Amino acid sequence: MKSLDDLLAEGVAGRRVLVRADLNVPLDGQRITDDGRIRAVLPTITALRDAGAKVIVFSHLGRPKGAPDPKYSLEPVAQRLDELLGAPVAFAADTVGPQAQEIVASVADGGVVLLENLRFNAGETSKDDAERKAFATQLSHFAGQNGAYVDDAFGAVHRKHASVHDLAELLPAYAGGLVRRELEVLRTLTGTPERPYVVVLGGSKVSDKLGVIDALLPKVDTLLIGGGMCFTFLAAQGHGVGDSLLEQEMIDTCKRLLSEGGDKIVLPTDVVLADDFSADANTKVVAADKLEDGWKGLDIGPASVELFASKLAGAKTVFWNGPMGVFELAPFAAGTKGVAEAVASVDGLTIVGGGDSAAAVRQLGIDEARFGHISTGGGASLEFLEGKELPGVAVLERA
Repeated sequence: MKSLDDLLAEGVAGRRVLVRADLNVPLDGQRITDDGRIRAVLPTITALRDAGAKVIVFSHLGRPKGAPDPKYSLEPVAQRLDELLGAPVAFAADTVGPQAQEIVASVADGGVVLLENLRFNAGETSKDDAERKAFATQLSHFAGQNGAYVDDAFGAVHRKHASVHDLAELLPAYAGGLVRRELEVLRTLTGTPERPYVVVLGGSKVSDKLGVIDALLPKVDTLLIGGGMCFTFLAAQGHGVGDSLLEQEMIDTCKRLLSEGGDKIVLPTDVVLADDFSADANTKVVAADKLEDGWKGLDIGPASVELFASKLAGAKTVFWNGPMGVFELAPFAAGTKGVAEAVASVDGLTIVGGGDSAAAVRQLGIDEARFGHISTGGGASLEFLEGKELPGVAVLERA
């Protein structure tokens, strides 16, 4: 696939370059609580600005229903992007409407424009090919006569959306540095990773991770399982799980995985229980086979952290996706922080698989530089490791 470096070598001075970014940041009202995804795309935007391009950035945010919704406006992102770039960012309060057209038409060389949330237009996510292409065609008009398209939104490449797939078929298309780096790192995991190869999976549901477990189990040396999904595995072993999260319909699947995985699969040995889902709940630590009714497991316990850390200590390749507990609440953050510290201490390639894991690293104050790579796309990373075709990558490879 052609890269941003190829585009820069062609020369971009005075040209409009459309950049698909992943600016889907978490918001508390109008306050951005984690700007990691904004920071991740800065090198691409900066390189284009410095080369004299007119940079038109667009992204989605959240899941609006194909119509404007102030709750999902990208305006706070425009303000933060302005601060991080140290340069003005013009914000268009529509996607392809009059204001966007006016602002794009007036952007100067080296200037940056951010369009409003793409998902305010139903064509962005439409299942109808014609509707999706029609919206992509409207976006393509912003490129002018000799414009180009750069996809640096790895977190969206697994979606067949107008701005990710169809637009790349309408314009000269290039992969941004972030997308290329993500693919390079993930291909290491699907190729011949250095061993021992340890995978750590957390998060809420087994059903969300089943595809990647099936794909990775034959390839890994050890699979550590925490988070809410561990309780379905514990139930598959015949243990009661109290009021903890349980996917009853996945118990037989977990039995199969435990049978196939054997000693490779390592589950928590103790759990932090709470009588309520809140930071003020009563808590206690119990053995993983002693969970009680009326209590729910919200984190792995200290013995489990030690066990997981011991399994990680000698690893040469680690992939971690999913928190070990409800890290957003202080009483249930120790498991995720302990495992994150253990992953960060590995003398080898360490990859954090995006999503909540990346957010946890930043929220818990762990230096990002201690990890080999922190992905910006949890879902995209998992689908790549499952062996699925990613529409946004496939179209770049054909360009």
